[in-house]
Amino acid sequence: MDHTDLLDQTLSEETPASGIGDHVREILRLLGEDPTREGLLKTPERVAKSYSFLTQGYRVDAKAILQSAIFEEQYDEMILVRDIDVFSLCEHHLLPFSGKAHVAYIPQNHIVGLSKIPRVVDAFARRLQVQERLTVQIREAIDEVLQPVGTAVVIEAAHLCMSMRGVEKQNALTATSAMSGAFLAEGTARAEFMRLVYSK
Repeated sequence: MDHTDLLDQTLSEETPASGIGDHVREILRLLGEDPTREGLLKTPERVAKSYSFLTQGYRVDAKAILQSAIFEEQYDEMILVRDIDVFSLCEHHLLPFSGKAHVAYIPQNHIVGLSKIPRVVDAFARRLQVQERLTVQIREAIDEVLQPVGTAVVIEAAHLCMSMRGVEKQNALTATSAMSGAFLAEGTARAEFMRLVYSK
């Protein structure tokens, strides 16, 4: 199966999460609910399918996505894909966090098909995550496969584990960054990246 197609599929019931339903039924009971009432009868099955979809990144090879569309090209300026939608699950509470990713690289003889960068973001985001690790994983995959002059990744996200529970700060955003190569060594490259990201 082509890794680049997996993220577009509607997953069947025969997924690694298909055994979750029985546990969800028990969780409902422990919460004081009646799993047999009409509104909850299909909830365990729905939750199992939902988690299968939301964690499908475990079954996707992010580096293979990049390797599937590498082209030789003598272009040595920054390439930025901005405002990539990010949806993930916090591994501490299994609550969603969502926001935008901005990914740039300076190529060194090779470029990658533009659609592959959002797919790589999805491959890592569709797992149980912390935003800090997600940011670094995206950068590392691009560095390893493309071996660019430099890579820069910034993610801005809102976390439901902060807004719905705990400190209950509904408007708080978390920003993380991971940079390598020219984006670390040269202030001009880093400054251009940040200017392009925030020039709405």
